[in-house]
Amino acid sequence: MEFSVTLILAGLVLAFFWFILQKRKYNLPPGPTTLPLVGNLPQLDKKQPFKSFTELSKSYGPVMTLYLGWQRTVVLTGYEVVKEALVDQAEDFTGRGPLPFLLKATNGYGNTSHLLSLPLYILTSTRFPLSGLGISNGERWRQLRRFTLSTLRDFGMGRKGMEEWIQEESKHLTARIKTLKVKPFDPTFLLGCTVSNVICCMVFGERFSYDDKQFLELLRVIAEVLRFNSSFLGQMYNVFPWILEHLPGPQHTMFSHVNFLREFIKKKIQEHKESLDPSSPRDYIDTFLIRMEQEKNLPNTEFHYENLVSTVLNLFLAGTETTSSTLRYALGVLIKHPNVQEEMQREIDNVVRQDQCPKMEDRKSLPFTDAVIHEVQRFLDIVPFGLPHYALKDITFRGYSIPKGTVIIPLLHSVLKGDQWETPWAFNPKHFLDQNGSFKKNSAFLPFSAGKRSCVGESLARMELFIFLVTLLKDFTFSCIEGPDSISLNPQYSGFANLPRNYEIVATPR
Repeated sequence: MEFSVTLILAGLVLAFFWFILQKRKYNLPPGPTTLPLVGNLPQLDKKQPFKSFTELSKSYGPVMTLYLGWQRTVVLTGYEVVKEALVDQAEDFTGRGPLPFLLKATNGYGNTSHLLSLPLYILTSTRFPLSGLGISNGERWRQLRRFTLSTLRDFGMGRKGMEEWIQEESKHLTARIKTLKVKPFDPTFLLGCTVSNVICCMVFGERFSYDDKQFLELLRVIAEVLRFNSSFLGQMYNVFPWILEHLPGPQHTMFSHVNFLREFIKKKIQEHKESLDPSSPRDYIDTFLIRMEQEKNLPNTEFHYENLVSTVLNLFLAGTETTSSTLRYALGVLIKHPNVQEEMQREIDNVVRQDQCPKMEDRKSLPFTDAVIHEVQRFLDIVPFGLPHYALKDITFRGYSIPKGTVIIPLLHSVLKGDQWETPWAFNPKHFLDQNGSFKKNSAFLPFSAGKRSCVGESLARMELFIFLVTLLKDFTFSCIEGPDSISLNPQYSGFANLPRNYEIVATPR
């Protein structure tokens, strides 16, 4: 017993001196004193850790070093610093560190546990290439991103074809709401079905009925996975995966959920293989399969089955929950601020005929509506950390050294709630309006991040938010039984993502 205690104490002392040597060896950005094993975790608010980062930056500056457990992390706060890193010095900051949860999720259920105890700099090496678009690096990431962007554009992302798909889906949405006959309802799954069907059309070449039980189960699973990643336990899994892998808990259920999603995707890929016509690709999967066949004899091809499964999983997850959560939050905002809802409806009524679907070209004639949609995204701040970046080599930034193997967090929260905004902590559509009431851009509007790792689905999300919200306000007025004061705009979960609270709302036909 005494030997064990001595061994633990010795380990803590060695860890303490390791942290000190790291700071002396490199010209690291300043940061708070770290503790052995846990680093700076005790100094973070477990419910809203991104706010703790902002507070610490007031003492240590906009570029600071923290240790999340053993992992050295450089946090970038404020618009100027984040822009300088992601845009002005973009090539240095293209690396993506493998979050342990995503690492296991995108490499398949149950076959990567042995990797989770390895240092990140080993996991990002060519010995352990990471699959899929979300966490890959180097040539793999470049090829997959280029292919994904061009393919999604070919199938309409940001263009007229996609606009028509979203308009068609908006008709299904409004028709379903009308069947509720002004009864209160929770819009979570209905909006999830609507948004997910758009990405399903692009990726799978089909939409699903709102009553499809398997489809509803997929949406439930996606929501649970995102909630877990935004919980304290989910954040701890990404810091101490080698511990939580061996402890009971909901983390194991989450990976069974991910496996369920992967099996669904594999089934769809097999169906595509059996009906594939190489001369007439129907969607993203078809196009990827054709490219796989074309490059099957190339030893270094990035177009293989595992990358297809993982990239489709990335698109399916990212293309469903974040946009549907933003729409749900927008409805909460409009119920909380009925005067904003009324002004949007007046503007929409003057531009969009009752028998017409809104079009993206209407946006320039709807400046207040456009401003509200932008302000909803800014105020929700749905991914406050962004996805972490990673130093694939030694980086010099603002006079500091960021050594290879360092996780880099460009804190989007500090940009969206920073000093570039007149009233950063209040919902204020005037942030996007000039003195004449015309829409004005703000360079600090970065909900999709910036630079070479920005969200590939940004144009799709913008189109969905505009067409769905304008359609809903054209046809309905939204309220809740308890009244506007019962709505809280504070997220229900804050971590990896800010997820809005669930409410039963009432949609009254206009």
